Amino acid sequence: MVKTKTFKRLGESNFLFGAHVSASGGVSNSVENAFNIGCNSFALFLKSPRKWESKPYSLDEINTFRANCKKFGYNSRTDILPHGQYFINLANPEFEKAEKSYNSFLDDLKRCESLDIGLYNFHPGSSLKGDHETQLKQLADYINKAIKETEFVKVVLENMAGTGNLVGSDLKDLKYVIELIENKERIGVCIDTCHTFAAGYDLLDDEYEKFWKHFDETIGFKYLSAIHLNDSKTPLGANRDLHEKLGQGYIGLDFLSKLVKSDFLTQIPIILETPILKDDSEYGEEIKLLEWVAYESPSEKEFKEKVDDLQAKGSKSRQEQMEAFLKKQKKNVTPKKRTTSAAKNDIANMFTKKMKKSKDD
Repeated sequence: MVKTKTFKRLGESNFLFGAHVSASGGVSNSVENAFNIGCNSFALFLKSPRKWESKPYSLDEINTFRANCKKFGYNSRTDILPHGQYFINLANPEFEKAEKSYNSFLDDLKRCESLDIGLYNFHPGSSLKGDHETQLKQLADYINKAIKETEFVKVVLENMAGTGNLVGSDLKDLKYVIELIENKERIGVCIDTCHTFAAGYDLLDDEYEKFWKHFDETIGFKYLSAIHLNDSKTPLGANRDLHEKLGQGYIGLDFLSKLVKSDFLTQIPIILETPILKDDSEYGEEIKLLEWVAYESPSEKEFKEKVDDLQAKGSKSRQEQMEAFLKKQKKNVTPKKRTTSAAKNDIANMFTKKMKKSKDD
């Protein structure tokens, strides 16, 4: 058996850089897996993401998880951000399906509390063919119900990449739901950088500050509970949830130099969900990249070399995605859609120019 590469954890970090790690063989294994790749925070699935029901944790597994958190130095109330099953949809207008989602959702929250985990992140779902506002109210009702049936775990809503009936592509959706939550201490938001960018919120150059100003004015920093840190394979406003390795996509590495100067992002989980080809140890490399940008003060020359290297690695993928993006926009041009399509083509052209300028610089 090939030994997985390990990375030393940086103990004195104001940023809780981490990754989504495997819980294979038992949820307690996730803690050591996270430690071995240098995580200061981590995410995991509490049960199989591929089936609705999983067997309960044994008392031994619960005790081992808690002991591992103490052994490896993780505060389970603040440093761990489990991810809910993707098929949970509390906004589903079909009652039986919504109830099935709620049962899985509540089971997740109770699993968190058995492990003494204080945060729980999930995708807020889709209103499908229902009235969007009505289904947002339903989503909030289910969250209120679950909060009453549990003791302390904070429910963290994630923003999304798509449009239309998908909840959370527009930050106003999340604001609307939060306003309906009775216990505001137990609701929060996780911003996924890939989802944000794909939904049309620019994060580059001066737009970075503008986005966070918009977030604060719309939702409020007091609700910001976590970050999913991912680059985007697709250009701005493509509405596709395709994560890319840091620096290789359309968001790029310059974004990170702004992120690590943002004090409001300290002491909350910043979780990598970038693509991995082999095993979790690939995340260790990206965590060290983040720490290099945050704490080692690379020279302008060193930073540019790293930018060029990572952009070169992702060049083929970006080109393929841009071609697919433009092809889709061209196909969708109709008299009614021409204005939207033209705007998205402007976005595509803007990024082509930005990439060329970066290379020339």
